[in-house]
Amino acid sequence: MPARFIKIYDKNPNEKAIREVVDVLKNGGLVIIPTDTVYGLVCDLHSPIGLRNLAQIKGVKIEKADFSFVTDSLSNLSEYVSRLDTSVFKMLKRALPGPYTFILEGASTLPKPFKNKKTVGIRIPDNTIVQAVIQELGNPLAITSIKDPDVIIEYTTDPEEIYELWKHKVDLIIDGGFGDNIPSTVVDASNGTPAIIREGKGDVALIY
Repeated sequence: MPARFIKIYDKNPNEKAIREVVDVLKNGGLVIIPTDTVYGLVCDLHSPIGLRNLAQIKGVKIEKADFSFVTDSLSNLSEYVSRLDTSVFKMLKRALPGPYTFILEGASTLPKPFKNKKTVGIRIPDNTIVQAVIQELGNPLAITSIKDPDVIIEYTTDPEEIYELWKHKVDLIIDGGFGDNIPSTVVDASNGTPAIIREGKGDVALIY
């Protein structure tokens, strides 16, 4: 059965559509969702079935998967991050919400599949669709970006093309308009001193 394909507008996300997305996530489903960078493949961070499905589709063991956590604010970071230096926290407040992935030291309270992870990637995208989904769900998402089989294009930006490529692999695809083809800037701040691992979308001046 092909994935559901629903249109959600970024400026005013439809509540009924958001609840439909959350129902899929709560049942262990996989969803392709727009962010402030490239489209991402997500599941409910606290769904063992969803995490297993996400790992399977990426061809990795869940314990070794490098999924980032997507949340809507800095308020619940203590559940996933063990410590935050004052300078690092100020940097996060400057840059987020925004097109950055911050690698931070993982907490002992990480969900079971990630218990042995020393670090975790944290995303707070500047996108109202993602934020509305997280708020309705009540906890973060696990995310990985979707790549195009064409290495020249790398990231597909048209939701309809994404649907054709992924409709038999996932449960729901959100059409949130054309996406970007530049991924997030990745910053390793796990030891308290930020280091740019990948320069993508986002002003690196906000990091220092």
